[in-house]
Amino acid sequence: MPDTPIVVDRLTHRYKGAERPAIDGLSFRVERGEVVGLLGPNGAGKTSTLHAILGLLQPSAGRVLVFGESPIAHRQRVLPRLNFAAADVDLPSNLRAIECLSIFAKLYNVPNSRRRIGELVEQFSLEKLINRTVGTMSAGEQMRLKICKALLNRPELLLLDEPTPSLDPYMAKTVRDLLKAIQ
Repeated sequence: MPDTPIVVDRLTHRYKGAERPAIDGLSFRVERGEVVGLLGPNGAGKTSTLHAILGLLQPSAGRVLVFGESPIAHRQRVLPRLNFAAADVDLPSNLRAIECLSIFAKLYNVPNSRRRIGELVEQFSLEKLINRTVGTMSAGEQMRLKICKALLNRPELLLLDEPTPSLDPYMAKTVRDLLKAIQ
């Protein structure tokens, strides 16, 4: 179990004042190499579950383990091993794409960051956008940049929240193919 990337055991979370729990007794595990999707309608608790895995949400009941440890109690050991990108979490809109990636590379202590950024920019076809301000990019372009940001540290566990809806069909397939190759 210490090497299991995600163990969710009877996870429950109720937001203050909510009529029903956002997450109600959810249990699952994700083994190395697996790709898992959380499916359900709006309000089903998908994003709340991801927030619990990231240690951003304290469960009302149950537990979450990431690589055998609590993502809340052991943040400093867990967080360097994972990364996250979400359609609804914005990157700094006033920075150029290259500045944004460079800052995150420093935050993540990415060795040879220029080379790593170059690899990802090429993989995700962002060469023509690298000097553009993030706030001037389309939603699809920003999502590709967010995925690059999330891959900078070569995470053992990558969490994505709605990564392809803003992408055109060709780019959505390209991103899925790239993620499969990285897996």
